[in-house]
Amino acid sequence: MTDVDIAPADAGWAYSGLRVLTLGPGEEATVETGDAETLVLPLAGSFRAAVTIPGEDEVTFDLRGRADVFSRVTDFAYAPRDAAVAVSSRDGGRFALPSARCERRLPPRYGPAERVPVELRGAGSASRQVNNFCTPDAFEADRLIACEVLTPGGNWSSYPPHKHDEPTPTESVLEEIYYFEVADGPGGRPGMGYQRVYGTADRPIDVLEEVRTGDVVLIPHGWHGPSMAVPGYDLYYLNVMAGPGEERAWRICDDPAHAWVRDGWAGLAADPRLPMTSAAGRER
Repeated sequence: MTDVDIAPADAGWAYSGLRVLTLGPGEEATVETGDAETLVLPLAGSFRAAVTIPGEDEVTFDLRGRADVFSRVTDFAYAPRDAAVAVSSRDGGRFALPSARCERRLPPRYGPAERVPVELRGAGSASRQVNNFCTPDAFEADRLIACEVLTPGGNWSSYPPHKHDEPTPTESVLEEIYYFEVADGPGGRPGMGYQRVYGTADRPIDVLEEVRTGDVVLIPHGWHGPSMAVPGYDLYYLNVMAGPGEERAWRICDDPAHAWVRDGWAGLAADPRLPMTSAAGRER
């Protein structure tokens, strides 16, 4: 079952895409990557990913996944453009397919959870965990940048507000997708969070939305943040980014109206609930 299906054309841009699929026990789904490099990222469950490139031998990766995104860092697989990926699961589960249209065809590869850099950002109530599984310094790709962010309940992340584009005349914009999951409360009560996007003065966007598990927010340009985890409910989001230009880079800059908040973090420790997860499993 397809839970999310966002192609670049659907979003009105040129590069970034995301699909989220659910498989029942023993089921298989075959995905054609087309002109986009694509990752297979388990969200719940473990999977086998068999990558086939015309004229080459099939390459198979067994991905040790997780019970859910709040339980551990996961293995993942990289599939190049112009390939077919058969994803199967003995017990069933849900997985994400972050993608970016690209020119180069790199080889299929396996990303073990143990090699995913886990970073703590911010301080105090603005601290969060970032799993940098496909960022420029962590994993080679042509255009795709992807990471996971875990925010303890009551904290803010994607903060201070920031953007991923450079000013004219050489403007280069990263198209960004946020895919959210929210931890349930006692008795399975569904949780929620909030996301703010406001663009720039010349291209404003007016978004402040409640988000729940399975929701997606598209950010074509400009300032965005914070992502707000309400008290009692931990927040997860998958960031998918890609854009034009020779360099595969974050291009992060803070909104100057709010960058001053970083000065207040001096001497503050990260939230003691962090890190929330590791390759070995849940930390708490």
